[in-house]
Amino acid sequence: MAKATSNENGTGHTSQPTVHFVLQGKGGIGKSVVASWLAEFLIDRGQPVRCMDGDPVNRSLSQHKAFTVERLDLVNQDGVLQRTRYDSAMERFATDDAVFVVDNGATVFLPLWTYIVETDMFAVLRQAGRLVYVHVPISGGEMLTDTLLGFKTLAKSAPERNLVLWINEYFGPVARDGKNFNQMQVYLDHQDKVLASVGIPRRSADTYGETIRTMREKKLTFAEAIASSEFMLVQKSRLHIVRRELFEQLEKTPFA
Repeated sequence: MAKATSNENGTGHTSQPTVHFVLQGKGGIGKSVVASWLAEFLIDRGQPVRCMDGDPVNRSLSQHKAFTVERLDLVNQDGVLQRTRYDSAMERFATDDAVFVVDNGATVFLPLWTYIVETDMFAVLRQAGRLVYVHVPISGGEMLTDTLLGFKTLAKSAPERNLVLWINEYFGPVARDGKNFNQMQVYLDHQDKVLASVGIPRRSADTYGETIRTMREKKLTFAEAIASSEFMLVQKSRLHIVRRELFEQLEKTPFA
């Protein structure tokens, strides 16, 4: 397969055919939020983004009208996973000159990851000139144990250093026994698989939290919410701050 070349876009950044998987084994921890914020950042940088929603239960990403989102149907009408449909999706990843952002539900987490590892898909896509990143939300509070398990599952079998961690404190601190995430043994054991991390700090629930929640419920991007008459000036100011801090972190990643 021929190697794709990078193209210069209008922002001065280069874009290369890339696949971003958002994966976690726990539902309701913000995978679609990560996918939508990542997609908005990449689009803002002039990259040719195509979004895919592979969650067979909650099609949250598909509800964002700002993105052209394709449904990635990996289960049949009886709810049975169809591994041959993975083949078709991977063929597109390897041949289309695009930047894919693929949101995945908790129910397909293990089957999809097993397929990726068994078929050596990272090597296949790399040989096709594609970059691959796996975005892993790590959530605090009562979500912490399950998301740490999901991270460990991915890190143990990831063949490359391409995990991007999203440390999400929306549900509570990502800490245990006085240790932050980067001090925990599960991280120390697998830090060689971590390429980058993005922090989503906990903010005041009745101000920042409420504004972000409203934006999420309306399925709006930062840009849409800031331009909307439904948000007051102080709310828009909060969104500007959150977006700026988020995008500044993403700008330092290899895929910016």
